[in-house]
Amino acid sequence: MTHQTATAETETGAPLRVPVALGERSYDILIGRGLVEDAGARIAERLPRSRVAIVSDETVATHHLERLQASLEAAGVGFATILLPPGEASKRFSVYETVCDRVLEARLERNDAIVALGGGVVGDLAGFVAASVRRGMPFVQMPTTLLSQVDSSVGGKTGINVRHGKNLIGAFHQPALVLADTATLDTLPLREFRAGYAETVKYGLLGDASFFAWLEENHAAVFAGGAEREEAIAVSCRAKAAIVAEDEFETGARALLNLGHTFGHALEAIVAYDGTRLVHGEGVAIGMRLAFDFSVRLGLCPPQDRDRVAAHLASVGLPTHISDIPGQMPPAESFLDIMAQDKKVSRGALTFILVRGIGDAFIERGVDPAALRDFLTDELASRS
Repeated sequence: MTHQTATAETETGAPLRVPVALGERSYDILIGRGLVEDAGARIAERLPRSRVAIVSDETVATHHLERLQASLEAAGVGFATILLPPGEASKRFSVYETVCDRVLEARLERNDAIVALGGGVVGDLAGFVAASVRRGMPFVQMPTTLLSQVDSSVGGKTGINVRHGKNLIGAFHQPALVLADTATLDTLPLREFRAGYAETVKYGLLGDASFFAWLEENHAAVFAGGAEREEAIAVSCRAKAAIVAEDEFETGARALLNLGHTFGHALEAIVAYDGTRLVHGEGVAIGMRLAFDFSVRLGLCPPQDRDRVAAHLASVGLPTHISDIPGQMPPAESFLDIMAQDKKVSRGALTFILVRGIGDAFIERGVDPAALRDFLTDELASRS
């Protein structure tokens, strides 16, 4: 952890830089205020002579699109604009097909670029379009939510949802550049900021107990904005960049980044990606608490660590139990059916990220389905 160094850099006004070391596919994550206004010059420098297609959603566009367009115009970068309806429902085949068609209609060539201006939905969808059109085009991530700044914009995972589950159709396709303008978080609803904070907590829980302790002490300042917020984003990005550099295609250690996600993705599928009931980061928060609780049940983790995690998540207003999700829940078997489609399943064996304690996550391949069924049955029975 390098809290003081990163904070000092932030105070100079220059963005923090986190490199993602992937050989020929290496790129930088820039973190700071005002990067939307600087985007045209930075894109022109990184991708000279490119035209771009801006992919955004209608809500984000009202706040940030005009400034991005003005920046591109000032830098002499030609652009087309493609707007989507906001929300997880846009991550589906029909919208993906429409965006691909619009990129081709705009006559963008293979060396032109896709710019994803928005949260994780926009980034995942636009990245998959970039991976697909003309067999692969460069793309730039401009994440506008905390969740996408600390997680989904980094590492090259792109994709869409289908009825079988979340992100099951997609590709690994690394961005050419990530511009995380922290000023865009000023317009983020509190619920969405909390959801992104869950992914920030994840980095402490999976491998950095000191970062989790720092968040316990500094979470109010992270929510308030300023140097602590940028520090938390930078630490999260550095953690993810290190894991991605080691395991780009998730054949090993990168699976640790899915702490809480097997449970969380199942919950999202159960509610049919209805954001009024559950958004992704909330599913991750519940999923992380479930992962700790399941680990306690298996005798792997001390109960006090689970209680500490649950208390911190609840202290910022995040849900921690399935009972916190409004509406009815199906029986445990429905969860197991969805989990059987999870991308981490290998030859039918369930893979979970379990924990020995805070900061000590590990990959467990071949979780006993009977033990998982009993655990989920008890969890569902506890709904008030």
